[in-house]
Amino acid sequence: MRVLITDGNERVALAVARSLVRAGHAVVVAAPTRLSLAGVSRGSRPRALRADPLADPPQYAAEVGRIAKDEDAEIVLPLTDASVEAVLEFRRALPANVTVPLPDLETYRAASDKARLLALAEASGFGVPETRVINAPQDADEVLRAFDFFPAIVKPHRSVITGGGVRRKTQVTQVPDSTACRRALAALPKAAFPVLLQRTVRGVGEGFFALRWDGRMVAMFAHRRLREKPPAGGVSVYRESIALDEALVGPGVRLLEALGWQGVAMIECRRDQATGRPMVIEVNGRFWGSLQLAIDAGVDFPALLVRCAAGEHVPECRDYRLGVRSRWFWGDVDHLYLRLRDARVGSRSRALLDFFRIRPGRDRSEVGRWRDPAPFVVETLQWLRILPHGT
Repeated sequence: MRVLITDGNERVALAVARSLVRAGHAVVVAAPTRLSLAGVSRGSRPRALRADPLADPPQYAAEVGRIAKDEDAEIVLPLTDASVEAVLEFRRALPANVTVPLPDLETYRAASDKARLLALAEASGFGVPETRVINAPQDADEVLRAFDFFPAIVKPHRSVITGGGVRRKTQVTQVPDSTACRRALAALPKAAFPVLLQRTVRGVGEGFFALRWDGRMVAMFAHRRLREKPPAGGVSVYRESIALDEALVGPGVRLLEALGWQGVAMIECRRDQATGRPMVIEVNGRFWGSLQLAIDAGVDFPALLVRCAAGEHVPECRDYRLGVRSRWFWGDVDHLYLRLRDARVGSRSRALLDFFRIRPGRDRSEVGRWRDPAPFVVETLQWLRILPHGT
């Protein structure tokens, strides 16, 4: 099949492109820059996509539609929250014969709304962090007076918000005390509310990943975060495949069933070190940044999704290799730098030892591959700011 992938500068786009090329599909990668991670990967065909899904969603969807028509694409895969929302909201801009293997816009937004998701996650069997909801900026003082736990997390209800006809990304902010919390809340636009103020969960990050299609769980996978950027909690830079624990699988399946989910999804959790219970952090209704680990371990989500979208009956896939590790090299460099800069994070000597420890046969480089070296070269030049990242 001919598949158009957006967001070519994202690592997830590279993982999707490599998967689908290996499966024999014709892959077109759209990106705002001339050189992109996925666009330079072997077997991919790059295309320029200049419109910004945040600044001009209708124009973005229209340009995706034109590229899909030019390339005779049968499937379109948007890969970030901004591009997914633009494509789903303005789906009519795409050719009628193109498949977008995602849930409908209402379902996607329901899963993306962190405030609404808390009750559903708890009803499904997950733990949820202790939370206060600040419905509007003027409610902040009253909530903070009753809020007695720090450090905490300030979390807008959605990662992409619309205010005054303009879309923008939001960020999750860690706050050590009430003063920092007030500053973080004051910096947020009104459209970011309701905002969640959550107690920090002490424990290891874990993820449950799934493909659900036509009411059936097709594939499942789980991993544990070993290192993150920033070190106290953020994007995973080093992670390991783990067994499908029922404490993750049972609630995860029930949550996706309750949403009526169609497509891939990631449920991000932290395993509370005091209780051992997975605590829901958020749900991503699209392919996730660490996708390459699942593929390396034996669950090829992009290829399976395309087969489902093509109408095949795909056998259930939940067996994979345990203990496989994936490392995002330049993200791990950033992690090391932050560890060395701040002695409060942990031992500097331990940080250096962990960084240089290589486990032959278990560690895989997420981006760098001997048979496909160009993406790592492009990423290195982007990290050095010689090339633009484009996002």
